[in-house]
Amino acid sequence: MEILISAVLPIALVALVGVWVGYRFALERQTLARLSIYALVPALVLHSLAQTTLALGNAIAILTAFILHTSLLYLLAIILGGFFKFSSDQKKSLIATTIFANVGNMGLPFVLFSLGEAGLERAIVYLVGSSLMTASVFPIVLKGEGILKGLRYTACLPVLWAAIAGITLQSTHTTLPLPIERGVTLLSEGAIPVALLMLGIQLSETPFVFGRYELMGAGLRLIVSPLLAFNVANLVGLSDIDRQVVILQAAMPVAVNSLIWVTELGGDTVRVARTIVVSTLLSLGTLPIVLWLSS
Repeated sequence: MEILISAVLPIALVALVGVWVGYRFALERQTLARLSIYALVPALVLHSLAQTTLALGNAIAILTAFILHTSLLYLLAIILGGFFKFSSDQKKSLIATTIFANVGNMGLPFVLFSLGEAGLERAIVYLVGSSLMTASVFPIVLKGEGILKGLRYTACLPVLWAAIAGITLQSTHTTLPLPIERGVTLLSEGAIPVALLMLGIQLSETPFVFGRYELMGAGLRLIVSPLLAFNVANLVGLSDIDRQVVILQAAMPVAVNSLIWVTELGGDTVRVARTIVVSTLLSLGTLPIVLWLSS
């Protein structure tokens, strides 16, 4: 109950405000998404990495676990899509909902509220890996646009340059000029609340309808993924809070922005939207259990 109150309830409260705002007003969700992707999240990444006390070896180990875990989930989605004889769009959607976790909108606040600043540092490293994979590998997988196209996507993603700048500042023990640092800090403090409001708005726009496909997609994200992450983390040699953060991030529901990518690159948008809603609502019950088991 303490976990539910301290970690899940704040997320649910802010998301519910987003649900109310979404019902009350006609908002341009894509504008909010771009505001988050191109301004708030890069500021959070820059601010956090510049001040992190996380050792480089720990960060590399977390990213290694992320890559292995995502690769195994991708293979699993391919196998299941073929076994159930899904259509091409259904296969693409299953891949999207399986490997694309909500490690930003929901993962960062959940880890922060449950594990504190030390956990948030590690969760941001995981987020950076996820963001870069989303911008490079994801378009290649869904649309087959080629490696060069994927790399161009990556080069245009602000979070990449924010991560590079943050790592450079941290490694050289350099600080930003005070006015710039204050501006970056202000932007970074808006990233998590805006992300949760966006989550609520998305929920308000998607009907709660589900079937076998949506339940399977939610099960892959909320149950299979953290179990797989537990084994991968042990294989890589992670321990203590590093392992716990990897498992928690792997247990996050389907990312809200996966719907945007599927709409752009191909897939069954209706099923993706429903899986987002189902997995997000069910995660309010599964995440405290995963946190308890991983501690």
